[in-house]
Amino acid sequence: MEHPSIFAYALLWIFCWGAVGLYVTPKIYARKDLDVSQAGLVGAAIGGAGGPILLIPLWIFTPKLNWPWVALPGLLILLIFAVAFARADPDNFCVTNESYLTTQIVNGLVMGIIYGLMALGLTLIFSILGVVSFAHGEFYMIGGMAVFYMSVVWFPGLNPILSILAAALITFLIGVTFEFIFLRAMNSGKVERPGEYAILVTFGLAFFLQYLMLALVGANPKKVDRFINYPEVTIPPGADTPIIEMSARTFNFFDFISISSTRITAALISIVLLILLMWFLNKTWLGKALRAVSQDRQAAAVTGINPNVMNTLAFGLGGMLAGLSGASLIQVFSWVPWVGILASARAFVIIVLGGMGSLPGAFIGGLIVGLVETVGAGCVPDPQRASAYIPAYGMVILVIVLLLKPTGLLGREL
Repeated sequence: MEHPSIFAYALLWIFCWGAVGLYVTPKIYARKDLDVSQAGLVGAAIGGAGGPILLIPLWIFTPKLNWPWVALPGLLILLIFAVAFARADPDNFCVTNESYLTTQIVNGLVMGIIYGLMALGLTLIFSILGVVSFAHGEFYMIGGMAVFYMSVVWFPGLNPILSILAAALITFLIGVTFEFIFLRAMNSGKVERPGEYAILVTFGLAFFLQYLMLALVGANPKKVDRFINYPEVTIPPGADTPIIEMSARTFNFFDFISISSTRITAALISIVLLILLMWFLNKTWLGKALRAVSQDRQAAAVTGINPNVMNTLAFGLGGMLAGLSGASLIQVFSWVPWVGILASARAFVIIVLGGMGSLPGAFIGGLIVGLVETVGAGCVPDPQRASAYIPAYGMVILVIVLLLKPTGLLGREL
């Protein structure tokens, strides 16, 4: 950076005044017997955005706090951050090339949709069973491996849709079988400390699946060809600057945004699956039963719903969603038996960010993590450093959220 002090001063302003707002605002609201549930988060956002200029009016008038009080200062903080970064490093590609930056943002949103699908499975398991599955990343890995072997090794040329359905079935059956054999004992009183037991057995499942796959398929990276070979299309035809220019490899929008066709396909698959999941949870009897158990297990049992069956179904569906996420991404990335480790860590960050047990929060958290990872890595000049920093961005987000709002963006107080 040419002027790193500018960036350092901006960060110092945001963090110092954000800390003041986080500490003082809840005390002032509590002294006036007002709702303090959002006071710390709002105080930190307003402090980081405007310092004493905005904090003092907030403390004097103490208005009722809601999401606009977080969103608007948050956008101002992003603007301060972006301007300071541009002033500190004016030659950075993210500063000099608007097309590159816009492409990074759109790619981040596309990846965020896929991350959201993976995190939804983990959130579903937590909301029904009350446990966090540490084997979630291995279901993601198995989903990709299933597509590779179905479409490349066992049945070359198999329709990708059939390969994805096979991956869904395999991961669902693994999840259902594991829950029935190992986790159902938690609800029958046979396990003295069910929380610790769930951590141990899901850790054991993760190690078992990872090393079993390593023994069966080896450590060589695997990848499949793109699922769909899009035809070359220009809209409008023959235009010098077309609105959409599509080819087998890329999509170009307004000659400004370029996205690989494999990521577009993966995002479309994820969107379809998200729509189907929402339909299942809101329109079918099984989906409504799952939601009832997540809200009140005992009341659901009184109405005739078997919570044990719902536990098994939820774990199977959660593993299947992770598997489908991996199945859609094996055409984008190379696949190895330990690919699920980073995916699992990312899913944990997303559900904490969105709020434990919140399905909308998991999707929003996925979008945020995907956006921050892609833009953050894309703006690092050294490509090797950029790839190494990707896991760090999620951890930074996790720390900030735990400091400002431990329940997550859409989480509820326990």
